[in-house]
Amino acid sequence: MPELSVVVPVFNERDNIVPLLGEIAAALRGKLAFEIVYVDDCSRDDSLAVLAGAKAQFPELRVLRHQAQSGQSTAIRNGIKAARAAWIATLDGDGQNDPADIPKLIAARDAGAADVKLYAGWRVNRKDTGSKRWASKIANAIRSRLLHDATPDTGCGIKLIERAAFLDLPYFDHMHRYLPALMQRAGWKTVSVPVNHRPRGSGASKYNNLNRALVGIADLRGVAWLIRRSKRAGVEEA
Repeated sequence: MPELSVVVPVFNERDNIVPLLGEIAAALRGKLAFEIVYVDDCSRDDSLAVLAGAKAQFPELRVLRHQAQSGQSTAIRNGIKAARAAWIATLDGDGQNDPADIPKLIAARDAGAADVKLYAGWRVNRKDTGSKRWASKIANAIRSRLLHDATPDTGCGIKLIERAAFLDLPYFDHMHRYLPALMQRAGWKTVSVPVNHRPRGSGASKYNNLNRALVGIADLRGVAWLIRRSKRAGVEEA
């Protein structure tokens, strides 16, 4: 059984797949037993064929494919459901997250407390456009004020999370942007870890500032409602 499952959602990322697989393998081979779970969200390019061809070079690779396009949160959740390890590392499929940071997250976990179930990447030196950086700053400030999640960067795709704790969270579209708040709502602690960030290797971003903002308003209200309505109680057998 693998000690770590690396889950990567992709949509139209054919040119970024093999380079990222090579970096994941270089970062983890010889360090621990791992698997790589790619989830193709009905790509319109030949991403699925590239993934199928990569299996010979990367025996750790497993490939899932959505039967209908469902979005990044659903791809992450289905990848984690299919994963076999107790701990999951997530990466965006565009190559902007650096797989070399995965061992750093694992080291933070090994040195951390047992009640920390999420180690979230924190892009301290972002390589996005100026408009994206400003939009993220504004969004992070609003989110932090409403949710009080004490997390400087919830949009970073690289995270290390306990599988069982993740699968116990309420599921909704775009939930991957609110994982620290959702984990804290469930009674667990989260830690932000500074990580590297890189320019996109190839292809185009699947989001723009407007659609992020429009979706984010509804999501923020929903997550704030979940937090207000949550109740936790310890359980013991009588």
